[in-house]
Amino acid sequence: MRAILFAALVCATPAFADPVNIRPDVMSVTVQTASGPVEISRNQDNANMLSGEWARTSRPCPSFCIQPMVPAPGVTPIGELEIMQFLNDPNVVVVDGRVRRDFEGGAIPGAINVPYTEAADRLGELGCEPDFDGFDCSGEAVKSVALYCNGAWCGQSPTAARRMIEAGYPAEKIYYYRGGMQAWRMLGLTVTE
Repeated sequence: MRAILFAALVCATPAFADPVNIRPDVMSVTVQTASGPVEISRNQDNANMLSGEWARTSRPCPSFCIQPMVPAPGVTPIGELEIMQFLNDPNVVVVDGRVRRDFEGGAIPGAINVPYTEAADRLGELGCEPDFDGFDCSGEAVKSVALYCNGAWCGQSPTAARRMIEAGYPAEKIYYYRGGMQAWRMLGLTVTE
């Protein structure tokens, strides 16, 4: 009976056995957000698993088709470490290209929400100057942007990148985090509430 009780107790306890770092030498990264500093770290429960909507692997295509690593010529694909680096870089804006409802359901701390439907109209927030044809994005004040959305099957940030380029934003200043929120959550990284 004791063995059964002990086994039940062990199974009910979160598995906090080994530390879950971002890199071997980095436990967390602190980023400045509009509401103050936020520490990004990984969930320390070694038994943590995705559940609910983020655990779904098979969504019908269309519209949930796998996106290319490079959504437009000149755009650079990036991963989680680059996103964390960019969150502390004053020359880069991390942009969540999802619709507001998805952004409000949880996002990467420090990212701003520019829904993909508004991306080409909000280039002024990235340092572009309005002109008669839309925006002039050739100045030195133009920031780079790191775009993400829900995951490898989400077309919102790739669409935002293409619309921004069509509106005059330089492709070489766009970075694309294809893994998006699904990969971010899969790694147990901090998400806004």
